[in-house]
Amino acid sequence: MITEFKFPDVGEGIAEGEIIRWHVKEGELVKADQTMVEVETDKANVEIPSPRNGVVLKLLAREGEIINVGQVIIIIGDKGDRLEPVLAKEEIEEEKPVSVGVVGVLEEAPDEEEAKEEEKAEKRVLAIPSVRALAKKLGIEITQIKGTGPLGRVTEKDVRKFAETIKKPKEELVPEVAPEKDFYGPVEAVPLRGMRRTIAKKMVKSIYTAPHVAMMDEANVTELVRIREKVKEAAARKGVNLTYLSFIIKATVAALKEYPYINASLDDEKEIINLKKYYNVGIAVDTPEGLIVPVIKAADQKGLLELARILQELKVKARSRKIDLIDLKGGSFTISDYGALGGIYGTPIINYPEVAILGVGKIQDKLAMKEGEIVTQKIMALSLSFDHRVVDGGQAAGFLNAVIQHLEAPELILLE
Repeated sequence: MITEFKFPDVGEGIAEGEIIRWHVKEGELVKADQTMVEVETDKANVEIPSPRNGVVLKLLAREGEIINVGQVIIIIGDKGDRLEPVLAKEEIEEEKPVSVGVVGVLEEAPDEEEAKEEEKAEKRVLAIPSVRALAKKLGIEITQIKGTGPLGRVTEKDVRKFAETIKKPKEELVPEVAPEKDFYGPVEAVPLRGMRRTIAKKMVKSIYTAPHVAMMDEANVTELVRIREKVKEAAARKGVNLTYLSFIIKATVAALKEYPYINASLDDEKEIINLKKYYNVGIAVDTPEGLIVPVIKAADQKGLLELARILQELKVKARSRKIDLIDLKGGSFTISDYGALGGIYGTPIINYPEVAILGVGKIQDKLAMKEGEIVTQKIMALSLSFDHRVVDGGQAAGFLNAVIQHLEAPELILLE
């Protein structure tokens, strides 16, 4: 039995992926649940297993190709099965009658159109009549189109996409240059693929959907630094790297409870603001491929050491692209710790459809007055970007002040 295997829906919101590597070859025996292909989605790398035992008859997508959910990517059969191209019923031509004479069978001479068809036998493509009619209507030779459907079948989408590439006005054309250089010198052309492509789309959607406003302030974390230095060795003995981020998460959750409109999302279609009654905090993690935002679920129910341990695990998984999709969903608020990379201030883009994001800068030594004396204080820079459709300046300032209050008085964090 021949089985056409489609790229499955591997998670909420994922519509496409890029094939990173095939683990099987045509003609190779496969077993059920054996990894067939590794696909990069906008969330993580996913290994797709074989649905059955059998033989790989055909790979229908190349490494580096972008595939859509529901697209046939591989055909598996049994030993002895042969894969034959099957034309649609509408494409099967009726056999022409032959003439019979006294000296034998005389075939009718092919007309001019048939002769042309025979010349194109090598180039014959699979396509249903309606698609062929569309190509003819648009003045396109269908043999020039590369099909993306099963067995290379040309689809309506293929025809329209090809038509778009040939109808650009001449004034849009630019002089051809070698791909490795432009008019000014050498360049390297890097395809916008995988996670980088997804990040680009999400950033554009966020910035053009949510009117961003940024607010900045500073927190005196001198006491927080002292407390962390005091307890980090004890945490290390338990195998936990206690960073400032754990304290920041606790301070953020406390502030979110005071200002629920920061912990929300906006449903544009229904025109409803959804106030989240849970506190799932996303943490932007820098990876070689770009930012990934793992989510710590129920952050309000976890202690400092548990938060630190979960952060360690999620960062390792994110950077290796082996993170589970469930760990990338369900966030209600996001923190971007660019201070860990040496940044001071920034204006992070909201992780849409959330309505705000907190940016955390590095801790710096600054001079300040304390009880009439000039002293050195530890100062942390903070930035809050928020969606002005949902959050007003007063709410944003109140939230940021609540975060600062907890960071400057870490005993409040320990009580959370």
